[in-house]
Amino acid sequence: MSGSAQPPALPVVLIPGWLDQAKRLEALATHLRAAGRQVVIISPQPSDGSVPLETLAVQALVEIDARFGPKAAFDQVGFSMGGLIGRVILHWLGGRDRIRRFVTISTPHRGVVSAGWAWQPALRQMQVRSPFLQSLNSHLDDLASRPFLSVWTPLDLTVLPATSAVLPVGDAQRILSPVHGWMVYDPRVQRAVAQFLGRAPTRYDGQLSVPLSQTAKSSTPSVRPLSW
Repeated sequence: MSGSAQPPALPVVLIPGWLDQAKRLEALATHLRAAGRQVVIISPQPSDGSVPLETLAVQALVEIDARFGPKAAFDQVGFSMGGLIGRVILHWLGGRDRIRRFVTISTPHRGVVSAGWAWQPALRQMQVRSPFLQSLNSHLDDLASRPFLSVWTPLDLTVLPATSAVLPVGDAQRILSPVHGWMVYDPRVQRAVAQFLGRAPTRYDGQLSVPLSQTAKSSTPSVRPLSW
């Protein structure tokens, strides 16, 4: 019946991380496609940290717009540095009106100790207490206003401290995966992402800012000051 017809499911945009190509997220994309989702991997380059994260975010958004249109809504999943690229899109490039759900996997939201010795612009942006991250984390309301999940492992030796991958908003899921780069291949991580994206309605109904209470239970439903 035409009265019960549903709009098409939102596409899922996957963004890989530092030194990654699109193939890094193929296993996760395959898992999400098997769950019935339309998935596209957007891999802005160069991913070696030699250009600022804002540059990579603009590049990613241009490709998203070319594929889906400049006003299309989508779900977004970022791995490692890709989560920060996605947050630039969310906070500063108009993503507040377009990103329905946001998932980050092992993303250094609060910086990494090893970046303190880096010379590359993007890696310097990932230094603990960098002006970039402090500015990014002044916009946590953007994450609190939509379903947000951070997946992390306490065994991460790339994102140090490992708790940098967790923010005081949305949901956080700890998975004991032994290596940072293996997270996106871990079946438990893949299931967690698919279940989170499928837990709330997967169809755009014109309201992007869905209260967390209507989607996924969050242990931290309100914005709290970051502890550095």
